[in-house]
Amino acid sequence: MQPLDRTFSVAPMMDWTTRDYRAFARTLTRRALLYTEMVTTGAILHGSPRSRFLGYDEVEHPLALQLGGSDAFELAECAAIAEEWGYDEVNLNVGCPSDRVQNNLIGACLMGHPEKVAAAVRAMREAVSIPVTVKCRIGIDDQDEDADLERFIATVADAGCDTFIVHARKAWLEGLSPKENRDVPPLNYPRVHRLKAGRPELHVGINGGIKTLDECREQLERVDSVMVGREAYQNPWLLAGVDAALYGETGPAESRHAAARALRPYIARRLDEGAKLNHLTRHLLGLFQGQPGGRKFRRHLSENAHREGAGLQVFDDALGLVAEREPAAVA
Repeated sequence: MQPLDRTFSVAPMMDWTTRDYRAFARTLTRRALLYTEMVTTGAILHGSPRSRFLGYDEVEHPLALQLGGSDAFELAECAAIAEEWGYDEVNLNVGCPSDRVQNNLIGACLMGHPEKVAAAVRAMREAVSIPVTVKCRIGIDDQDEDADLERFIATVADAGCDTFIVHARKAWLEGLSPKENRDVPPLNYPRVHRLKAGRPELHVGINGGIKTLDECREQLERVDSVMVGREAYQNPWLLAGVDAALYGETGPAESRHAAARALRPYIARRLDEGAKLNHLTRHLLGLFQGQPGGRKFRRHLSENAHREGAGLQVFDDALGLVAEREPAAVA
């Protein structure tokens, strides 16, 4: 099996990194590793139909499934299902701070239970041949960002995990909302850099607050990979520069208009399958950010894509409101 190139990835984000966003992302970058939203073990094992949670388009590869859960047996079973469905990687969420996942011992609260994470990783690795990775924080609440993080990494690495993507903030499970946990705890990039320096045998990726490809290049001098979240969603044209800037290859999108047109057959197919236009086009609202006509494009889709029977004509009309003049791809 050819190893995955994780140089750049788009972070898993609830309600955002849906299959439709991921298909759109592929009109902008061939090389970025894409992640699903977090899918809980309960949804996979007991939800129906399973395609609702695991379905994707072949164009999305390389593609990783992020799992939420803490029961080793259930996680191993779901990892095996992910491999059967053709995913290229399975990732365990040890970073989400929401109350709902805390109550089910999912996400960031697992940083306080490294032995449980290690048992889960061990079981998952025994169940599959695809990579099993962990996305975590640098700590939670009053944990020591040095001693407790070192203990967590060492314990999970001893179970066979060699790839950690680290959101360079603490998660405060008491006192901060999930939204506040994305911004309020200070970023601590040097802590992740020290982790890589101290554990050179591990693949250490960094996540949190990264907004430009120049920042990505700077981080790649200190760590193995970068993961970008909200900026890749809210300003998707950033992805158009990834292949050239970080992989030395020509990306698929010659222009914003070209990227939108490349998605048109996918939109048509999804509409035929019964998808609503606004569920598809909401992921494109930031494509023309800062461009002449970009506001008209967003307004037209926002006001019309949700209407009953809205189809490709609404999409085409919105695209026609934007002047087709393009700067070079983001550097």
